[in-house]
Amino acid sequence: MGGRQAMAPRPRATAPSDLMGREVVIEAGGCTGWHYHRVPLMAVVKSGVLTRILADGGVEVHTAGDTFVEPAGTDHVHLGRNTGTEPIVLLVTCDLAGDAPFAVPAPPPRGTPPCGCPEHRR
Repeated sequence: MGGRQAMAPRPRATAPSDLMGREVVIEAGGCTGWHYHRVPLMAVVKSGVLTRILADGGVEVHTAGDTFVEPAGTDHVHLGRNTGTEPIVLLVTCDLAGDAPFAVPAPPPRGTPPCGCPEHRR
């Protein structure tokens, strides 16, 4: 590629950021329960196989090395399930105030089954 490429200096932050990272582990046979997030999340599957069941009944399977975004809001209720034999480890990044809950529990969306995990039965 000919020509020159200009580089602009990156501006420095003028206020503290609420950007945070978290490691989430879902043990073999476990699940997250139905929930949603108040802010979008970006996730990387570090290990294991994550099965996500979405509000519309869709199913997404993510394996080690996969990345995905979970949109924010009550329209995006979902659950994560570990049907494998090894723990799932997720590395999650989001812009969440320190005192805000990471996830908000929610009832199963209409037409979807309850998660079925003993710890999430109501």
